Amino acid sequence: MTPSRYPSLPWPWVGLILCLALLAQDYMFTSIGRDVPVTAYRVTLMAVGVTSLALIVLPPRRIGYALGFLVCVGMMAFALYLQFGLDLDPCPLCILQRVAVVAMGIVFLVAAIHNPGRSGAAAYALLQLVLGGAGAAFALRQLWLQSLPKDQVPACGMSLSYMLDTLPLADTVRKVLEGSGECAEKGWEFLHLSIAGWTLVFFVAAIVATFALVRRD
Repeated sequence: MTPSRYPSLPWPWVGLILCLALLAQDYMFTSIGRDVPVTAYRVTLMAVGVTSLALIVLPPRRIGYALGFLVCVGMMAFALYLQFGLDLDPCPLCILQRVAVVAMGIVFLVAAIHNPGRSGAAAYALLQLVLGGAGAAFALRQLWLQSLPKDQVPACGMSLSYMLDTLPLADTVRKVLEGSGECAEKGWEFLHLSIAGWTLVFFVAAIVATFALVRRD
């Protein structure tokens, strides 16, 4: 019988952690409110859950890279379905998150083809940390805009393509990060999380899983 890759956690500790999590949820719902803290709680909860699932089923390194690539392809396919099937046009921050997903998918594909050793896998993990960290920053910014009251939401701005055509790159980046009214629209939700919330969950899980793959054969 092969030993587990991760140390076991006694069931009493599982119950205690679950109890503390539910108490924290109840405290936020009754004392803090149901806006930013609740969104942060839900994103954190799903990120922990998805990341834990990825670590539990973590396959050998090359297969893990291939699965990472397929997940990125699936995310982009779903994003295109939302855009062209449900007429949910992406805002500038959404487009930047898509760019990060595509870049991570390319790195996963190259890594699967290359099948590196531990030192190479560590280099790929650092690269994914940079790409995923950038995507997570864009998703966090959009989640912040979505949490603002209606009267504090910025006005709708120019499209990303128009800004790239008419503004210097530095000004374009600044305006995109500032966000605009269309970036505050949720459009689609699943389990009370918007698209930005789920992409943030993906970036966190992908980064952790990539570093975990360094120790896999």
